[in-house]
Amino acid sequence: MAQARPSMQELIGRRRRSGFVGRSDERAAFRENLDLPPEDERHRFLFHIHGNAGVGKTFLVRELEQIARERGALTVYVDEGVGSVPEAMAVVSRECARQGTEFKKFDRALASYRERRHEAEAVAAGLDSAQDGPSPVTATVARAGLAGLGLIPGAGPFVGAVDAAQLAQYADRLRRGLSARFSSQDDVQLVLSPERALTPRLLDELTDVASAVPWIILFFDTYERTGPFLDGWLHGMMTTDDYGALPANVVVVTAGQHPFDRARWGGFADFMTEIPLGPFTEAEARGLLTERGVVAEPVVTEVLRLTGGLPLLVSTLAEQQPADLEDIGDPSATAVERFLKWEQDPVRRAVALACALPRGLDMDVFRAAVDSPDEEADSLFAWLRGLPFVDDRGDRLRYHDLVRETMLRLLRRRSPQGWKERHERLATVYGRWCEEAADGIRPAYTWEHERWRELRLEQAYHLVCARPRTEVAQTLMSVVEACWWDQVDGRRWARMLEEAGTVADDADLRDWGRRLRDALADDQHGVSRTVDLLLSRPGLDVSGRALAHGLRGRQLRRGGEHRRALAEYDRAVALSERASLPEMHLASLYFGRGVTCQMLDDFPAAMADLDRADALCPDDAEILYGRGETHRLAGRLEEAVTEFDRALAVDPADPDSLSSRAACLHALGRLDEALADFDRALGLAQGFLWALVRRARLRRDRGEWEEAFADLDRAVTLAPESAWVASERGDAYRLAGRFEEAVTELGRALELKLDYASALAGRGVALRELGRIEEALADFDRAVELIPEYAWALGHRAICKQQLQDSEGELTDLRRAVAADPDLGWIHTALGDAHWRADQYREALPFLQRALELGPDDAWALALLGAAYRGLGNYPEAFRCLDRAVALDSGYGWALSQRAMAAMAVGRTERALADLDRCIALETRVDWAREQAVDLLMRCGRWPEAMERLAEADRLGLPEEALEAQRAEAYRHARQWAAARRQAERIRVRSPAAGIFELALTVGGSDGASAARSLWREAERWLQSVDLEASDRALTRCLVSCALGDWRIADATLTHLLAEEQDWDDLALLASVLTELMAAPGADRARMAPRLAAVEAARDAVQARYAE
Repeated sequence: MAQARPSMQELIGRRRRSGFVGRSDERAAFRENLDLPPEDERHRFLFHIHGNAGVGKTFLVRELEQIARERGALTVYVDEGVGSVPEAMAVVSRECARQGTEFKKFDRALASYRERRHEAEAVAAGLDSAQDGPSPVTATVARAGLAGLGLIPGAGPFVGAVDAAQLAQYADRLRRGLSARFSSQDDVQLVLSPERALTPRLLDELTDVASAVPWIILFFDTYERTGPFLDGWLHGMMTTDDYGALPANVVVVTAGQHPFDRARWGGFADFMTEIPLGPFTEAEARGLLTERGVVAEPVVTEVLRLTGGLPLLVSTLAEQQPADLEDIGDPSATAVERFLKWEQDPVRRAVALACALPRGLDMDVFRAAVDSPDEEADSLFAWLRGLPFVDDRGDRLRYHDLVRETMLRLLRRRSPQGWKERHERLATVYGRWCEEAADGIRPAYTWEHERWRELRLEQAYHLVCARPRTEVAQTLMSVVEACWWDQVDGRRWARMLEEAGTVADDADLRDWGRRLRDALADDQHGVSRTVDLLLSRPGLDVSGRALAHGLRGRQLRRGGEHRRALAEYDRAVALSERASLPEMHLASLYFGRGVTCQMLDDFPAAMADLDRADALCPDDAEILYGRGETHRLAGRLEEAVTEFDRALAVDPADPDSLSSRAACLHALGRLDEALADFDRALGLAQGFLWALVRRARLRRDRGEWEEAFADLDRAVTLAPESAWVASERGDAYRLAGRFEEAVTELGRALELKLDYASALAGRGVALRELGRIEEALADFDRAVELIPEYAWALGHRAICKQQLQDSEGELTDLRRAVAADPDLGWIHTALGDAHWRADQYREALPFLQRALELGPDDAWALALLGAAYRGLGNYPEAFRCLDRAVALDSGYGWALSQRAMAAMAVGRTERALADLDRCIALETRVDWAREQAVDLLMRCGRWPEAMERLAEADRLGLPEEALEAQRAEAYRHARQWAAARRQAERIRVRSPAAGIFELALTVGGSDGASAARSLWREAERWLQSVDLEASDRALTRCLVSCALGDWRIADATLTHLLAEEQDWDDLALLASVLTELMAAPGADRARMAPRLAAVEAARDAVQARYAE
């Protein structure tokens, strides 16, 4: 089969290599190293070539690369085209792929990094709108517990403008945010430290291919530019096991202007070789000239003088093969000028000069720079490609800096106006290409597109070369824009400014470029230092300064310094009012300030700024999301849903908007819609931790406990070291009544984060439910110590104090809790409850009413309010509240018991009986309900029913003390005097006062009033010592006085009783006992009858007044 013909590039390369002269020792050393196995102590793993510009470093690197390939090596060439470690690794993979070795696993990881990095930027913005945390704590405290972003070397958008402590806090905050978004911790690490995550994958690929090739040679050229960010990485990769194992048959070659960093590499001299390059010796220079046919001694002497032995210049002049001194001309001319003079073709001379203007060349740029017919362009481009000073990078050509700078100096000096016009023409072309690249892209998103960024950089370069003084302000503003996007791009703009200053001979531009380059070399603080530099010196115009203050504000906000951030945004907005900022930049300033106000809980100010941002940049998903979050955090849930709807109309696949809308729908009770949104968000971002936990909360509220715990278990798998997730699962155990598991899981959360106040409070509740009150109190004390105004913890500590019968401490904590969070409804209810239990019904009313303002359907608050109104004798209001509570929860036994008491108090006997029976069915206060039902039947004279209920109690085997007073009365009613006496004696053993009363009634009924007189006197003495409420004491005194015939006291007491509002059941009891007294043998019926009639009339009047 016929052998394929070599390409033009291959032929050019062969010709150039065949003429390579000099550096024989260096080439020999490299060859010999490839002859030695890696295990040989003489083998060197690292070569560092260094020397001044023009000494032939790149030529030597290319020659060494060819030598390596001839030995079957896999070779990689990396130069200053990269701006970060991940970009360098991408070039390694791409170069290997060109040689038939694809790094598929690494490429997938790299693609994931690029994708995840954009998602991380969204997470960083989302961190500004704090998601609500894991427990009932104020939004400010919850946000204060978050942290963020900024410690990641090379992660430009995330570099903080804050001190180290704040950076550490922000880095932790980002880790949490990324953990909540990504499906694995590998993805989190990929974004936080891409070199640590990607390098092991690259080394795995190199290891896989190492056995298939004799050598893998990695060449890093222009190391003076890439070394600042690559040197530490290379050192770590080659000398430590931080990234894994590097195959032993890898050799690294670096080439730059400076020697190696002795502080870093000094201890590794035994495995590296330094190759310092100087000018050619005279013999080497003469050898090259002879090789190229330049042998006339005067010419050789002049070439040696002009070039100083610099290989690049010797080779450049030798290319033209001058034959005599007439070809040399003016002896003061530079080597590059001489090259141009010796080039006989004026078109080629013009092409060589014109193509020095762009910083890089492809055919499109060539056509823009050169005014030549299309049919000649290809041949001229091929000629240019073969020149010694043109470095062929495959897809792009680049002049050697030494030659290019000289040519540009010639152009500038020869025709300053022509210089300006040529650059303006190229700027116009690049500007047109920028517009084409931005076609269909909203202005706010052009920086996301690499092609547009590259074209914009070159457009700016030519503009600032053409008009340094007038373009510097706009160029510096573009530096701010680049840093806003990515620190790596900021470095490219700094380098461009330094180059422009050099070629335009503008000291100010050159100084700006150098200072910006130095500032941006700092991976951690580069953006901060850059903003400080730009704002500390004249250069930026008003628009640029506004944008720079905005960038500083963003960095401070992401670092948690919200007050300082707000001040920067205020300055930015104030400056923008007298500037001509593009609408997209104005929108970013208002958006940033709005989110900062949101972080400070100033929601009205936040919405005002976000309204302005929305008007300037309508239908922007990030702005709409910020508006939705502001509404959500302010509790305006319906408005939040509307904004999230708008955001999702723009970006239907945004997990953040979906999950936040789901949280709002959950709070609004639209549970099915909320679940659908959470499901969709998690379908798009399976590891979205916040959405996963919030879906667990939703499923918990839907009663889907199995699914809720499945989500929480998944969250723990994704983030096993997350204290928040552990706290959420612990709280779920607590709410499910699994208190032992709650204590264990919340304890794990506290191991992960010792000062986690919400986990302490949650564990305190679980411990209290387990009866471990002292331990619970200790947890609550610690939580309140951490956050003195932690209302939720204060409220639950109050419950502990209630159980310890510390009423004063309970009320103190509840009052503190209400003051700390006036909008926390259950605290108001608890405080109302405390007052109700202290019989302070009127004091309870305002707290219970406030609780119902906050939660109109709070059955607990309604029942308590009804009970308070019952205590105040306001029965219509009591029934209104209690009816509503029971309507909300038909199984609310306590509310039913309170309504039964209210019904008995007004004589609604049927309703009372129904509610009491419902309490018995619900097993709520069962003994009390049975006693009250039997007692009520007796008061109504429904003795058969009462007797049947007593018989049922016997059948159920209830304890002897149950219904004891009712049994005694039933025996008396049946005139079973012996049984009645025995029952009374049993009661007397347990309760002397009640027993003597029952015994007196029994003896009086069986033996006559006179026989019971001594017992009534004893009852009178007991009445003086027992603790009774005033109304009960008056009623008992009336009965005892009537039994003793002390009518003066009886009448006075009865008159007082009837003058005040009395409950039906109290009057019914009084009437029943008076009836028994009047029926006793020897009773003064004449005197007893009118008094009984008065009581019965009052009883019936109460019933009539409240009749339904």
